[in-house]
Amino acid sequence: MFQLLGLLTVITVIVGALIFSGSPAIMQALPFELALIGGAAIGTLLVGNSPRVARDAAAGLGKAVTGAKWKQSDYADLLTGMNDLIRRARRGGIVAIEADIEAPESSPVFINRPRLLADLDARSLITDSFRLLALNPGGKSPLQTHLDDAMGSIADTRHRAVNALNSLADALPALGIVAAVLGIIKTMGVIDQSPEVLGPMIATALLGTFLGVFLAYGLVGPLAARFGQVIDEEMRYLETIRTLLTAYDDGLAPATAIELARSGLPAHLRPSIETLDASMGTVESLPQRRLRGRTA
Repeated sequence: MFQLLGLLTVITVIVGALIFSGSPAIMQALPFELALIGGAAIGTLLVGNSPRVARDAAAGLGKAVTGAKWKQSDYADLLTGMNDLIRRARRGGIVAIEADIEAPESSPVFINRPRLLADLDARSLITDSFRLLALNPGGKSPLQTHLDDAMGSIADTRHRAVNALNSLADALPALGIVAAVLGIIKTMGVIDQSPEVLGPMIATALLGTFLGVFLAYGLVGPLAARFGQVIDEEMRYLETIRTLLTAYDDGLAPATAIELARSGLPAHLRPSIETLDASMGTVESLPQRRLRGRTA
């Protein structure tokens, strides 16, 4: 909502100034110039990127306005779900959660958390990590290397869409110049006409430069920057999963692992201890269970 307000402010100010200061000829040419530059921009995006990156970049413009998808309730669901998996794995080994990691679509842990189940990166990070631990019981764990590689790959893939939008923002001023040059070429074809004819035509040509710069620095550039922030915020969800899996691999008690991950979250995303206790259907608080886990 905050980004939407800023977006509306920029558009209102610039378009309002254009309406009050521009001539009728400029307003008549505006749709054509927008279509010209916008069409060229879409083509540039498609030429320079794979279909997936181009699709993610286009979706990122909307995501920059809506913000990160993971909310406090999602983190509460993640912590309670991982608590279930870690506790059962501690008691019965990875074999105790084999059905959950091999078929998450039919696992109550994931079915009761549809947003986690629907996110392939988060779901795969959990299931692949437990599967890797099951393949190497008692040996030196390769989990940390796996987590680093997986997180790096996910971050790189997601930031490609941000880079695509940044490249588009860099290209827009040049596309505006192209539109302006086309207008000048048209004007030069009637250079023998009166100033009353040439003036509006030159103004219309310069409109292309104006739109290219405005779209680059007023819209696409800021939206790309915000999209990058949203991706970083959503990566925190995966970082929480990594913290929980690393704690499990290090042999920490489940309650300690959950509290370690919970306390590392920013305040606006951090579920309260009472919320987690209620979700797990327990009376004993997380700090008490952590203390008991250390003394057991």
